[in-house]
Amino acid sequence: MRVLVITATPSMSSFNYAIAEKTVSYLTENGHDVVFHDLYREKFPPLLEQDEIAKDAILDPLIAKHCEELTAADGVVIIHPNWWGQPPAILKGWIDRVIRPGTAYICEGKPGEVGEVIGLLKGKFGVVFTTGDTDTEREISYFMDPLETLWKNCIFGFCGVVQFTRRHFNIILTSSAEQRKKWLADVENVLKSYIG
Repeated sequence: MRVLVITATPSMSSFNYAIAEKTVSYLTENGHDVVFHDLYREKFPPLLEQDEIAKDAILDPLIAKHCEELTAADGVVIIHPNWWGQPPAILKGWIDRVIRPGTAYICEGKPGEVGEVIGLLKGKFGVVFTTGDTDTEREISYFMDPLETLWKNCIFGFCGVVQFTRRHFNIILTSSAEQRKKWLADVENVLKSYIG
């Protein structure tokens, strides 16, 4: 199985990065083909320019490569911290430039009418691991868990992915080494549920 793994965290010593390392090592050790992108270390260019928006736009070779990797993957794993209820800007830029019309979805319909959206990522699975420092009750009751809505409905669901799981780990700042070890075991269990 080919799995695309994307991480976006500025610190390689963070627990967020430990999740990315666990994900890549688990997948590799179990014989899967892993395509891994560390957006910060690769200095991914996040700005979507006007001439790149159209479905038939001529893409920068780097963006075309990312789009091809997304299309070829059987599953996608995204790892990032929760910043203000959103992914880091560099990951938002990856979404804008790679989860694009013609690659992840198309809109069909007559000019001037609201078209039907067709997700092109059907048959794939999506897994998102996020970290933060807000307790679960407050995240859901006060903030209404915006990352769940973003990833499940606005991105993966919109693009046709129905096999989706998101795990959020908190509170990172005061978590113990033992707690982090348990969380990494949970990461492995989530991956196992999709790919064995």
